[in-house]
Amino acid sequence: MKKSAILLLAIAMLAAFALSACSGGSAGGSNAEGGTQDNDKPSEGKGGEATIRFATWDTGEALKIQQDIAKKFEESHPGIKVQVEPYGDGFDQKLAAGFGASNPPDVMYMWDFPTYYKSLEPLDAFVEQDSSLNIDDFYPGLFAYNKVEGNLYGLPAGFTTRVFYYNKKLFDDAGVAYPQDGWTWDDMKAAAQKLTDKSKKQYGIGVRAENDTYDLQGFVWSNGSSFISEDGTKIEGFMNSKETAEAIGVLGSAVKDGYGVLVGGKNQQSGDDIFKAGKIAMWESGIWPLEGFKEAGIDVGTVEPPAFAGKPVKGVLAQSAVSIAKDSKHKQEAWEFVKFYVSEEAIKMRTADLPIRISVVEEKGLQNDALYKPFYTMLERSSNGPAFLLHPNWSQMNRNLSTAVEAIMLGNDPQEMLNQAVKDSEKFLK
Repeated sequence: MKKSAILLLAIAMLAAFALSACSGGSAGGSNAEGGTQDNDKPSEGKGGEATIRFATWDTGEALKIQQDIAKKFEESHPGIKVQVEPYGDGFDQKLAAGFGASNPPDVMYMWDFPTYYKSLEPLDAFVEQDSSLNIDDFYPGLFAYNKVEGNLYGLPAGFTTRVFYYNKKLFDDAGVAYPQDGWTWDDMKAAAQKLTDKSKKQYGIGVRAENDTYDLQGFVWSNGSSFISEDGTKIEGFMNSKETAEAIGVLGSAVKDGYGVLVGGKNQQSGDDIFKAGKIAMWESGIWPLEGFKEAGIDVGTVEPPAFAGKPVKGVLAQSAVSIAKDSKHKQEAWEFVKFYVSEEAIKMRTADLPIRISVVEEKGLQNDALYKPFYTMLERSSNGPAFLLHPNWSQMNRNLSTAVEAIMLGNDPQEMLNQAVKDSEKFLK
């Protein structure tokens, strides 16, 4: 899931509006081939074919798969051409600039609905009027992340939840039993201590030096707390509750007590790479690194995250969705492409995330596969509302929270750091 920086978006949008004003209000913009497009006229290909633009943040092999999906769509829709626009790391800035200049792509990847929803076309009517979508084949929990004020602004395209990976060889060598669903943080600590051998520079668990607070929400929810109240009005007693401090503190304690090691900071290898090198026994992440672990020859297992004693484990969902721009001149054609993109045929072509259709999961047997089952178990437990959906100023509050979390990983007191984050952030609630 892409994580945008709202400040950068604002700057990009202001720049786009300024550019539009300086050019006499022209809505022209650059396309992927370096040309210009008059947004007052529908884009057309050869022989009057409609051309729709599809913006993606993917690169490399994932981008090639999307281009292949576009070609497959064109084969069955001869009147429509798809122009894939790879925005890469500049996705949010380029998308914001396109919206600001009234020249957005027709279809785009989307995750940050609170920022963009006013520029997106609601899809409820399309879904209601098109039974061929087979909406009941989607995992229902995916849709909550794509709604704002009760309206649906994107269809799920792929997702991941988060699990613990473990290196079976390291567990076997240390004579430690593999973790099982239902294990606790105390179980994790006991195993990690036995798996740590500093003479080999081997540690029980890798801990990110720079954590995305979005991903930490699953741990916080699992301990009965959250970063912000459900109605989005309070952070005091939530962001700095003793339960939140404990949930984040377990990671800082792993480093402080010597059975965890900081990874991914400045001039440090990523946790994925260190896990592949066999130097950390456990690593928490989404689906993304699994194929790399297999290719590296790691005998890897997966398990749901540990529980806090007596409390149910909760998950956090990272999702990619596809949306249609409100300013699109080809909304029906865009809908046909969106519908194809989330079809069984297209989903089977994708490898970067997990299938969102029940029929595909059952056909592949993923719900019974030991490596993949925990991801779907955690999908069923991903019902909490993430903080960025609960307050429009969350990005400002999150900067202070991120600073606190980074300090906690470096050994500072969790409660003190979170109290300071609340103190610095309450002004943004108004």
